[in-house]
Amino acid sequence: MSWSTPPLLRFAGRRALRGIVTIWFAVTVTFLLLRLLPGNPALAVASPLLPQPQRNALLREYGLNQPMIVQYFKYLWQLLHGNLGVSFAQQVSVTSVIDRELPWTLLLMGSSLLLTLIIGIPLGVAAARHQGSLLDRGVQIMSVASGSLFVPSAGILLLFVFGVWLRWLPIGGAYSLGVYGFAWYVSVAQHLLLPALSLVMVQIGNYVFTLRATLIGALHEDYADLARAKGAPERTVVWKHALRNALLPITTLAGLQLGFLVGGAVLTETIFAYPGIARGIYTAVTQEDYPVLQGAFLLLAVSVVVANFLTDMTYGLLDPRVRTT
Repeated sequence: MSWSTPPLLRFAGRRALRGIVTIWFAVTVTFLLLRLLPGNPALAVASPLLPQPQRNALLREYGLNQPMIVQYFKYLWQLLHGNLGVSFAQQVSVTSVIDRELPWTLLLMGSSLLLTLIIGIPLGVAAARHQGSLLDRGVQIMSVASGSLFVPSAGILLLFVFGVWLRWLPIGGAYSLGVYGFAWYVSVAQHLLLPALSLVMVQIGNYVFTLRATLIGALHEDYADLARAKGAPERTVVWKHALRNALLPITTLAGLQLGFLVGGAVLTETIFAYPGIARGIYTAVTQEDYPVLQGAFLLLAVSVVVANFLTDMTYGLLDPRVRTT
């Protein structure tokens, strides 16, 4: 009796192996690029004002006196044991830095994605149902405008209008000091709204365009015509039958957009002084804090790879033809 691996498991294995290689490549490129940049990270660890013996001792402690190839393999060995190193500037473990900043970034990215879907799906459906109408043209113009926006320009515009001019919302930080209980959650939501909306403004056009085009095709499929022939109202045909299939490309787009969200979060958190991991990257660059940068980039690379893996697996489950690729 011969045993064969199910196609879905083979598909998952290939995607997992590709993801591992991608993560290793990202780790290696990050390690090399950081050390090829101008500057001397040893100054962040050992001040030139220290006596030479003390400086040498600190450099030995952090391994900065070793050849680059030795530092590389030592770093890989530490990663395999879950050790991300110690921050040069903050003198605490990189893991603790990430634990402190990551929840805020996840809140920002998750909120912006949720708002994008809540706003974008109805707009895409409305444009598809009224193809060629004034509403459809207006939605398409909005989508083009969204695609032409840059994250800093959207953030600064929102900051000026709602934070400086109208003074409806706070202009920086993650919450107000001196508030507790339910008021603290309200403050967090108020501080989150502008950064999240700046990301929504830039990415929503892609979702609306994709959903509109896919849904127009789905509404002309045989199953949609069959539902109409059975007497189903058009609203049911759209939301129950056609939209279910039209959302498949949106699943892929959400996975691919994670990389954009990461890059957009770096700019957004900097503009709004939001205390997330992306803003921590900016701070670590100015301080030449290698361990924090390496840990943050590793986390972001793993996040993107895992998101793409889950997207591939979702498609593999829904469409068996994808499993052969």
